[in-house]
Amino acid sequence: MKNFWWLLLRGVLALLLIITLYQLWLFAHIAWWVNHNPSTTAFMEQRLDVMQETNPDAKLEQQWVPYNRISNHLKRALIAAEDAKFVDHEGFDWEGIQKAYEKNLKKGRIVAGGSTISQQLAKNLFLSTQRTPWRKLEEAIITVMLEKTMDKQRIFEIYLNMIEWGNGVFGAEAAARHYYKISAAQLSAFQAAKLAAMVPNPRYYDTHREAKGLQRKTGIILQRINDADIP
Repeated sequence: MKNFWWLLLRGVLALLLIITLYQLWLFAHIAWWVNHNPSTTAFMEQRLDVMQETNPDAKLEQQWVPYNRISNHLKRALIAAEDAKFVDHEGFDWEGIQKAYEKNLKKGRIVAGGSTISQQLAKNLFLSTQRTPWRKLEEAIITVMLEKTMDKQRIFEIYLNMIEWGNGVFGAEAAARHYYKISAAQLSAFQAAKLAAMVPNPRYYDTHREAKGLQRKTGIILQRINDADIP
């Protein structure tokens, strides 16, 4: 019996060591990205794998551009659409989470999310698309790391360059060129609002660009765009 408890203790300690090392590995990447641009994300790699199952030659569209070469219209549109309190919160919008929970409870299914821009970036950088309690916990830990290590502008810059905007389309520059044949710096308020409206379901809207729901949401974002604060 004594040997059993000793082995159990060793197993627990080994597990804790692995978890600690993994967190340090995550933090090392985040610290590096304060001054260096990520070349890819876990989500981008997953999407490329899926695309290459049917087309081995498939490639992602993505081109990094610095923060000051992305239209302020797009920055404001995304904050208006995804995270109105981005510049003020520390990674989590507790009021937004509560409202999303109540809305999902009322509908009996998940129809709204309360994730902030920081949480979305945490998920895309490192995690799988599976919804599990462990993933949500890890997402929260990474979100805290991002918020404590980077300023808001850097978090937003990485987000703007790495989020999905269509089938194999990632980042503001690729999205602007894919949908409008212009650079991210040239996006108008309407174009930016429509891109922001696509974010929750970009692959669908890539092939359904005149969907009524997309047009309605674009109009709502346009009404809110001038009230959005950007870092």
